[in-house]
Amino acid sequence: MKALHFGAGNIGRGFIGLILSRAGYEVTFSDVNQELVNALRERGEYTVELANESKDQETVTGVTAIDGRELQTVAKAVADADLVTTAVGVGVLKHIAPGIAEGLEQRRRAGSVQKPLHIIACENAIGGSAQLKEHVYALLDEKARAFADEYVYFPNSAVDRIVPIQNHEDLLHVQVEPFYEWVIDRSQMAPAFQPMDGVVYVDDLEPYIERKLFTVNTGHCVAAYIGYVHGYDTIQKAIADEKVKSVVYGALQETGQVLVKRFGFNPEEHEQYIVKILGRFVNPYLTDEVTRVGRSPLRKLSPNDRLVRPALLAREDDMPVTHLAMGMAAACKFDVPDDPEAVELQSMIREKGVAAALSHYTGMDENHPVLVEAVKQYNQM
Repeated sequence: MKALHFGAGNIGRGFIGLILSRAGYEVTFSDVNQELVNALRERGEYTVELANESKDQETVTGVTAIDGRELQTVAKAVADADLVTTAVGVGVLKHIAPGIAEGLEQRRRAGSVQKPLHIIACENAIGGSAQLKEHVYALLDEKARAFADEYVYFPNSAVDRIVPIQNHEDLLHVQVEPFYEWVIDRSQMAPAFQPMDGVVYVDDLEPYIERKLFTVNTGHCVAAYIGYVHGYDTIQKAIADEKVKSVVYGALQETGQVLVKRFGFNPEEHEQYIVKILGRFVNPYLTDEVTRVGRSPLRKLSPNDRLVRPALLAREDDMPVTHLAMGMAAACKFDVPDDPEAVELQSMIREKGVAAALSHYTGMDENHPVLVEAVKQYNQM
C-alpha cells in the first residue's frame, strides 16, 4: 500500500507519517524543503521520540520524499497512491491542489485505476478536507469531476498532537507528546473502506472537531497570548503561573458551556477532558515556545476559529465570554517581528486603533458586546 503525505515537517513525520507507517503503508512525503526531501530520500527512515520520562523512540522505515514544487512528480505520486493525506496548514491547501488535480486526471486517463481514493486533510480547521476538495474541483474539467465523484472521497478529520518547534543534530529526528488523536468522518468514506489502526472513525465528526478546536486549540493559544503578555517564553512556564492558568481555565469553562449545550456532552466528563488538556500543556518533558503556539494571530482571530467562534456562540445564549475576550485582547499584544501576521496586526492597531483592527479581522461590528469586552481587556493589560 502506498500513501502520499503532503508536508514533511514535524507534524507530518511525528504524527501522520508515523501512523501511516504503523498501518503498513509505504509513505512518500511531498515537501518544498529540499533539505528534508533529500534527507528522507537518502536515508529512507527517521526516529520519533516521545516526550516522556523514558524518552521512548520508534524508527519509521520505508519512507521517501518528492519535491512538492515538481507538478508532474506530485501528480504521478497521487495517481499511484492508495491514500493521500496532508499536514501543511489550511492556508497551503490551495497550493497543493494543482498536483492533486493533475494526479486525479492521470488516474482517470489510466482507466484501470478505478478503486476508491481517500484524500484527507489533517489540519487544525473545521472541514479541512472539504476545503481541499473545493480547491481541487475548481481545477478539474467535467470528465475529471465525474470521475472524482465516483471514485474519490474527501472525508473530514480532526487531529490532535502537540509537536513543538525543535532543533536536533539529526534533521529528521522529531519529538512528540505521547497523546494523540486522529478522528475521521466515516460517513464521508467509501462504503467498503478498510479501517486503519490508530484512527477513530465516527459518523458525526462535528462534536469531536469542535471539542478539540475549542478546548485544545483555544486553551493553547490563550496560554500563548496571555503567557506572552506576562513575559514567558514557553507554554510550560506560562501555565505554571496561576494568573495565566486561571485565564486559560476560565476560557475553557466558557467554551465548555458552549460545547455542552451544542452537543450534549456530559458536563462532568467534559470537565475531566479540560483537566486532561491542561495537564498536557504542562508536560515537563516538552518545551513549547509561546511564539510557535501564538503564531498567525490573524488566523486565530478569524470569525470561525478558536477564539471568536466560541465567543459568538456563547454570546448568543447570554453565556460569559470574559476570558475568551482576554485571549483576543492578548492576541492584539502579540508583537513578534518574525511573524508576518503579528506585524500586520500591530501595524493596523497603530494606524486605526485596536477596536477597528479587531473589527476588521474578527468580522464583528465595533459595537458588538464581545468586541467591546475585548477592547476593555486590552486597555487593562
